[in-house]
Amino acid sequence: MKNLFLSAAIVLGGLTSFASTSPISNTIVKTVSFQDDYTEINVTEVPAAVTDALKKAYPDAVLNKAYKNSASQYKLEVTVGDKVGSLYANADGSWVKK
Repeated sequence: MKNLFLSAAIVLGGLTSFASTSPISNTIVKTVSFQDDYTEINVTEVPAAVTDALKKAYPDAVLNKAYKNSASQYKLEVTVGDKVGSLYANADGSWVKK
């Protein structure tokens, strides 16, 4: 009878230790970043439609640098007051959200 209780205790003890182990899970995270290849251009090379749109949307903005990609989109680094930021526009002066 003692052996029966002892065997039951060992089996139950073994099952509880097995149940308490947490499963190992591997999480794979893939990061994909898209970067358009913008090349720096002279500020005077920016089309008039883009500069007019900039003056209309942000009258106090100062155009610091300009970049152009292969899709004829422009990245404009501007300063408005004490804030510096980037704006994106098409050649026709319409804004692009990025």
